[in-house]
Amino acid sequence: MAPVLSAPPAAAADDWTIPQGWERYTPAEHALWRRLYARQLRLLPDRAVPEFLDGLEKLDMAGGIPDFRRLSDRLMALTGWQVVAVPGLVPEDVFFAHLANRRFVAGNFLRRPEQIDYLQEPDIFHDVFGHVPLLAHPVFADYMQAYGEGGLRSARFGALDKLARLYWYTVEFGLIETPAGLRIYGAGIVSSHGESIFALDDPSPNRLGFDLARVLRTRYRIDDYQQTYFVIPSFEHLLSVTLETDFAPLYADLAGLPDLEITDILPTDRIFTRGSQAHALTRGR
Repeated sequence: MAPVLSAPPAAAADDWTIPQGWERYTPAEHALWRRLYARQLRLLPDRAVPEFLDGLEKLDMAGGIPDFRRLSDRLMALTGWQVVAVPGLVPEDVFFAHLANRRFVAGNFLRRPEQIDYLQEPDIFHDVFGHVPLLAHPVFADYMQAYGEGGLRSARFGALDKLARLYWYTVEFGLIETPAGLRIYGAGIVSSHGESIFALDDPSPNRLGFDLARVLRTRYRIDDYQQTYFVIPSFEHLLSVTLETDFAPLYADLAGLPDLEITDILPTDRIFTRGSQAHALTRGR
């Protein structure tokens, strides 16, 4: 993973945004976007939550790398969000401030063809295909703003590491329970061909019911498929828990408790799947 930038480059604005430079994308890059998009679209109809698929349809991103200006116009009309380009991984306070003001920050580079199956640093396909469709859904859009506001507050309590876990296990790698079964919604899953299959079908990972305090205690890894996924009952539940929880005493309580390892299962957990961890074990995890 690339390091977080310590200072904005000379071309960046005070809020760290930069021009997307849409006109500089090559025909080969647009073709690679279409290839990635089509591959995921073949896979996701029976795997992704319907709200994600609805967002894809409304935002019309199949033809090539989206122009953030046009994409933001569509998104603004739906939920008041914009997509803005940044030069890389920005500091947490910058990231939170953008979310709190309904601006989603995205990188403007696209992976190379040889990286089609895996790229550790998030590129424009992960950021835009993975994240932006759910920003067209009003409840999830409100959750993302609430998360940004919570991030700005959490810095006062020295709890950014805890809050990062909430983002990781929901926005990036969340599962949701639906009448049709478990579905994926996290951007890190829906933008990954391999993990879109692994997250629902593989016997390796744990799949556990979402509990806020439990998630805030749980470590995660960034270099492989997840060993545990948390399942929310609905986006409405996720938003209400975030808005109704007083995080200050929660952070104080958690400060006195040990972190939980990635594979831990507690007696209080709601278990959808007790994973074998075979995938991780074959990699020496």
